[in-house]
Parts: sequence; C-alpha cells; structure tokens
Amino acid sequence: MTAYRDLLPVFVLTGYLGSGKTTLLNALLRDPALADAAVLINEFGDVGLDHELVVSVDREIVLLASGCVCCAIREDLKEALLALHARRERGEVPRFGRVLVETTGLADPAPIAGTLMSDRQLRHHFRLAGIVATVDALCGLVQLDRQAETLRQVLAADRLVVTKSDLVTPAATAALGARLARLNGAAELLVAVSGDVAADRILSADLHADRHLDDSRDPFAPVGPLVPLADPPHAEGLHSFTLRFDTPLDWTAFGVWLTLLLHTHGERVLRVKGLLNVRGVETPVVVNGVQHVVHPPFHLAAWPGEDRRSRIVFIVRDLTRDQIERSLAVFNRLGAGV
Repeated sequence: MTAYRDLLPVFVLTGYLGSGKTTLLNALLRDPALADAAVLINEFGDVGLDHELVVSVDREIVLLASGCVCCAIREDLKEALLALHARRERGEVPRFGRVLVETTGLADPAPIAGTLMSDRQLRHHFRLAGIVATVDALCGLVQLDRQAETLRQVLAADRLVVTKSDLVTPAATAALGARLARLNGAAELLVAVSGDVAADRILSADLHADRHLDDSRDPFAPVGPLVPLADPPHAEGLHSFTLRFDTPLDWTAFGVWLTLLLHTHGERVLRVKGLLNVRGVETPVVVNGVQHVVHPPFHLAAWPGEDRRSRIVFIVRDLTRDQIERSLAVFNRLGAGV
C-alpha cells in the first residue's frame, strides 16, 4: 500500500461559466512551476494551447513547453486518471508529481471530491489536495445571488481566486472579497490580475501537507453573519459561524459526533473545517469536510500562534448554531466520562 504522503496530490479547479477559469488555467500552464504537473481538462479546444504545444503524444495527450502533461477528459474522470497514471508508470509520459483537474463551469465540485476520496482504485494512487474556485469580480456578487452553482463552488473551495479585478474598482473587488469571506471564511483568498497569479500560490501547501499555518492569518477566525441574498431560493436558511472550545476535545467522541452529524444532515452541512485541541495530543489536528465527504484528518507540526482553543467553522443550511453546539457538547461530555 502506498504511503499517504507518497500519493499524487490532485487539485480541482472550478468556477462558474465566464468566471475566468480558462484564462487562469492558461496562465498556470505557462508557469514553469507546473513542470511536474499533469493537467486534465474537458476539451483542448476550450484552452488556447497552440503556442504551447511541443509534442503530441496522441489525440488525447500533449506535452507542453512548460514540461507538464495535458490530457483531455473525454469520458469518466476516474478512467482518465487511472489511464494517465498507467502511462506515467510505463514511461510513456513524463513522471508528473501532481495533477490539476479543470471542471466544467456548471460542475458541483463536491461529487468530484467524493470520487477522489472514496474510490478504492483512485485512493491507491491519488489524494485530494484542495479545491480552487474562480469568482468573477465583474459578475460574482450577482452570480452568488442567482446561480446555485457559483454558491456551491465557493462553499466547497479551499482557495478562492478573484478574477478580472483589473476591470473593476478596488472598492468592488473589496466588496466581493468581503462577501466571499463571509460565505467561506476558511478559504484562502487570492486576487488575479488578467489571469496572472503564481502557480505555486494556488497549487502549493495542500490540505494534507504537514505544515505550519501562517501566524498572521487565522483561517478559523469568526466569519460573522451572511449578507442576505437578493434572490434567496437556493440560499434560504444558509449561514456560517465558528465554534470555539476552551477545553480539549475527546477525539473518539468528536469522530463519532461528526460521523453522525454528516450522516444525518450531510446535505445541510455544506462545509466544516476545524483546528482541534485533542485531549492527550500536543499538536493541533485539522479536520475538513464538504457535505458527506471528509478529508483524512492530519496534524500540524505546531500551533499557529498562542491561541490553543479548538475552533470549527460551519457553513450550514437550516441548522442552528445552538443545535450543533449542544450536540457536540453532549458527545464531548460522554468522551470525558461525565
């Protein structure tokens, strides 16, 4: 069995139609930092690759000037990943060290994450490193109100990239950034100008790397109430909050509680991300989930700063903070033998 840290990290690039995802992808493909990457896209015709082509391996795979492999997803994502991995092992394509998957503009990334996390064949070779979502600075606020796909992409993201910022005022960019922070305060927010943002900013430090968090940025800070949406059918009852616990949590009780919560209310728990002070463990444990999909928990090497309280960010629909807080408190007391 391949050790977890030796599995190939997979980044999912998503974003609504016209959000600048293709422009960003083109910029990433030109970046030498992606020389060790395989990039899976829906169709080559969607991306301007002509000036980048070096070798055409076959009708579905090309090698780019940056050194990375570009592959078309013409059928199933699972089959494309497994076939590409087999060619890597046979030496038919460069031995890439990570994968970037571009989704369609209408895709919900949660099922893609679920496939990567749950399929036994894929889990033998790959691990989900993170979800990156592009949001259009020109239309993002309107799309968040009117397009359920945009909202799902934003809530699932680990990194949010604001595109087309050069086409709006700084105030408009700041307003969109503030809205995104209220929706998904646990995601890192980046701003791209004309699609220009360094690849290593987007595709490095994946969720499961053993790393220190930046002391200057607490990704678990309270996100506050959401701004009401203009067109609420898909967002009615949606809100986010952060729970903090002064005493250490019992790991077994927490695991049982989270499993039951997601099993019972998975469709209503859109996102959960936590930095936990676990009883008997010196370093913090990171948990991260999107609906029914939960990433394997991992330990950070050290606490980011002096605050060692557990903090968990929730983005939920039609569940109250009090319901979740009370249920977790019950399980934690049971774990403590109270």
